[in-house]
Amino acid sequence: MELDAVINEVRRLKVEKNAVILGHNYMEYAVQLISDYTGDSYDLALKAMSTRAELIVFAGVFFMAEQAAALNPDKKVLSPEPRASCTLSDSLSVDELRRYREMYPNAPVVLYVNTSASVKALADYVVTSSTAVKVIKKIPNDTVIFGPDLNLANYVQSLIGNSKRIIKVPQNGRCIVHSGYNIDMVKAARMRHPNALLMAHPESPIEVLKQADFVGSTNQMIEYAKSSGAKEFIVATEIGMLNSLRIKVPGKVFYPLVNLDEYGYARCPYMAMVTLDKVYRSLRDEVHEVKLPKSIADAVKDAFERTIKLLEGGVA
Repeated sequence: MELDAVINEVRRLKVEKNAVILGHNYMEYAVQLISDYTGDSYDLALKAMSTRAELIVFAGVFFMAEQAAALNPDKKVLSPEPRASCTLSDSLSVDELRRYREMYPNAPVVLYVNTSASVKALADYVVTSSTAVKVIKKIPNDTVIFGPDLNLANYVQSLIGNSKRIIKVPQNGRCIVHSGYNIDMVKAARMRHPNALLMAHPESPIEVLKQADFVGSTNQMIEYAKSSGAKEFIVATEIGMLNSLRIKVPGKVFYPLVNLDEYGYARCPYMAMVTLDKVYRSLRDEVHEVKLPKSIADAVKDAFERTIKLLEGGVA
């Protein structure tokens, strides 16, 4: 089926099934075109909670679909490609987190959203790259357990200083894309594009973040690019982000920090598994449904809602 025909059929099925498609900012261009909402993981989690649709197709890696299922127990949530994993999510196990909780019984557990539902169920708070600093600053405890992204933990620590101790778990949790970025790549990109500002995702190594003109989540990058007077930007994150930027910020130019043909890891292999054809089949055949044990779903939802309450100024 040709592209236009697939897009038209997806639109028809969404109306027929009262369905909504949530697409992460890293999705391929065609998937973003048929998504009702595109955004970062936090934004899409909120959209999942507020939608009136009966069927949610989550175009992203599997932990994102799990999160949507936990927040929407009365709705049917589909993952177009349940094998689409995440190196961060895979890096932290339930057993390892339990060991750290036993070692630091008075330290609240703050987990990055890039974790499995079974691990999130042990969290006190669930954060994203856009909320991690705010949440950890608001927590009254002097020590917190944070995982699984080592680079994000280092970035948070650099901003809050010695006001809190961050216990990092595991010791080597990293994103397969961002962890490969380095200073030499930044220097080369600035030479290629001397008039461009550098936007970097906080999953990148701290030495890269120190060289950036702006550090933020994918949604924050979009807002920064919109409001900035600059016309050109170098983007240090997963290369699919260029699709979202070019759709949402027309009239400006975006360059990847590294080229896909030189550095294959610039494209997350797991995000790339979620294609337009798989999203279409998932919607058409209502596969693959994400089901969580009630105890796990309830614990994840509690942690997420506790986080929102803390961010809104309430008592968590």
